[in-house]
Amino acid sequence: MKTILMEKNKSLENLGIKSSGKIYWNLLAPALYEEAIRRNEGLTSKYGSIVVNTAPFTGRSPKDKFIVKESSCDDKVWWGKINQPLDEGKFSLLKKLVIEHLQKKDLFVKDCYVGADEHYRINLRVVSERAVGALFAGTMFIPENNPNKLKKFAPEFTLLHAPSLNADPKIHGTNSDTFIVLNFKEKIILIGGTSYAGEIKKSMFSVMNYLLPQKGVMSMHASANYGKDKNDVAIFFGLSGTGKTTLSADPERSLIGDDEHGWSDNGIFNFEGGCYAKAIKLKKETEPEIFEATQRFGTMLENVVIDQESRELDLDSDSITENTRASYPVSFVPNMTLEGTAGHPKNIIMLTCDAFGVLPPISKLTFDQAMYHFICGYTAKVAGTERGITEPQATFSPCFGGPFMALPPSVYAKLLGEKIKKHNVDVWLINTGWSGGPYGIGNRMKLPLTRAMVKAVLNSSLKNIETKKDPIFGVQIPVSCPEVPKEILQPKNTWKDPIAYDKKAMELQEMFEKNFKEHS
Repeated sequence: MKTILMEKNKSLENLGIKSSGKIYWNLLAPALYEEAIRRNEGLTSKYGSIVVNTAPFTGRSPKDKFIVKESSCDDKVWWGKINQPLDEGKFSLLKKLVIEHLQKKDLFVKDCYVGADEHYRINLRVVSERAVGALFAGTMFIPENNPNKLKKFAPEFTLLHAPSLNADPKIHGTNSDTFIVLNFKEKIILIGGTSYAGEIKKSMFSVMNYLLPQKGVMSMHASANYGKDKNDVAIFFGLSGTGKTTLSADPERSLIGDDEHGWSDNGIFNFEGGCYAKAIKLKKETEPEIFEATQRFGTMLENVVIDQESRELDLDSDSITENTRASYPVSFVPNMTLEGTAGHPKNIIMLTCDAFGVLPPISKLTFDQAMYHFICGYTAKVAGTERGITEPQATFSPCFGGPFMALPPSVYAKLLGEKIKKHNVDVWLINTGWSGGPYGIGNRMKLPLTRAMVKAVLNSSLKNIETKKDPIFGVQIPVSCPEVPKEILQPKNTWKDPIAYDKKAMELQEMFEKNFKEHS
């Protein structure tokens, strides 16, 4: 078997890496599979997908993410708990440690693009000590597979991926031995101490969130699709678990992307070349496209339970983590647009999973309300999702993606507001959470009903429907919606105890107001 090693005109020496091992440049998925299996980085399932265990890190490590504080970004970055500063001197020591570590390893390099719009894309080079790191990068970003273009490929940003390396907080200024560090001046990202592949994806999202708004482009933690033509675009904002991926995967519409997008004067464009969907409790009946992707060669499954002998997958098991993931190319989605671009949106849908059971399942937002809910970015965590949570807890994440926003929330809100007005976009709030009572008493909204509400928005069935103003939240609730029972549209009517509803709704509204004051 012939394996593509370092090409004559390729080198990592400009980074200071003089590898004593082999350097594998831009291997395709089959070759990366072979290298990953040979190095015991994962197991192949009976269906052809590769299964990787990243424990003990099965999710992002937000407390270990830093941005290097230097003159080019100091007055722009939204500094605080989310974007923690790291001294340039500490970064230099950490970079030196990473380079010394990597040059002792066999390395896997993947050259790719972040952004489907050629006017705004970033050339990215990922250098990983693991084959699955390169596989993930080549799936989640947009790979360059043209040999002639690869020879001329010049990275704008470089991501050095060293999951087996630990930092020393006393020397490197980190909070622990795990680190995710962005340097906008040197255009380098360092990741170490964690195998969770989502750190690769989200670190580049933070880069795009820093660069694009400064060019007048709105960067969004959102999925997007379009209807019969590319000018019938819908954007779905939402935090993890609210249904962005599920609801945007519509067999009657073309998917642009499931998680990260830009909105320029040209229209919407996907940042990615793949999907990174939650896999826990996937069912073929309710989410056929995502389910089918888990059963295919070319998909990387993170922390999904697999039987060592039969190689059968257990998508229902959360014994490793509830945050099981499937990373697969956009080409696996039958109705995906491979171009990754479309026109301007007609509708924006803001998704929330309200575990208090008081928000309407669907409501129309005024412009001011749209800005309010965008700044708030509300959803709720339920018991069992994190240690210590025994009852629903409100979670507010500005712009529906606070952990990835490098600039102040007001920057993104201003851009979004300008684009909503310019393109006359309708904005809706859809609650995919509980009805008839809070978590533990009521029931979560059934997916077919939520799909029916989204369908009604997108086919304009609600354009001329009478609405009723919610007395507590002020939003306009449609009095009817095709394929949805009228009685569930008014949330108070679904509660057995109306007084308890009023009390819980006022409690949530007070949380909204307190949070809005903090970020406005």
